[in-house]
Amino acid sequence: MAAYVCVLLCSNLIGPAKVAAVHLPGLGTVSFLAGVLFFPISYIFGDILTEVYGYARDRRVVWAGFGALAFASFMAAVVVHLPAAEFWHEQAAVEAIFGNTPRIIAASVLAFLCGTFVNSYVLAKMKVWTAGRMLWSRIIGSTLCGELVDSILFYTIAFYGQWPADKLIQVMLTQYLLKSGWEVLMTPVTYRVIAFLKRVENEDYYDRHTNFTPFSLKT
Repeated sequence: MAAYVCVLLCSNLIGPAKVAAVHLPGLGTVSFLAGVLFFPISYIFGDILTEVYGYARDRRVVWAGFGALAFASFMAAVVVHLPAAEFWHEQAAVEAIFGNTPRIIAASVLAFLCGTFVNSYVLAKMKVWTAGRMLWSRIIGSTLCGELVDSILFYTIAFYGQWPADKLIQVMLTQYLLKSGWEVLMTPVTYRVIAFLKRVENEDYYDRHTNFTPFSLKT
């Protein structure tokens, strides 16, 4: 849980501080928020928690992450709006990095909640459907579903009406492909961690009778 919350906070607070750009042969220059390189790690944690301990355990961790994000957003707003000392001249930099509008904050939090719960739900259901076989299919399949919901919600809520429609779709698609591709590449690592935890914890939970409502902390 601690590692999950750490990754989530860093990717949401530090990641948006820079828009990076790389040149890809045949595709030209691709721009993306730097946090896209690290945010998918939170989905890896979600896959591991759901696969080993079940949806309900992961749900508690997701709400812990939500609480941390909400507090970080509140703290950022307070820090930005506190009166600056006369000798301190970095207010513009602080506002540029931490002065997200309420619209972007709402988009980030809502997209995180919905995307993460979709990821965990799909993985838990696929585990029952496949009787625990083909782990790769549910790791990748759940990520594709969760990241799709996350990307659509975030960019639509945060930037619809502010960016040209073609630019919005281009950035949304780029982010989605980068985040999903990153988790596909990390699948072998996810496999090893899951196998280790199942062996050490002697745990391999199947969500056959789970109440999948997001609004509960019961395990």
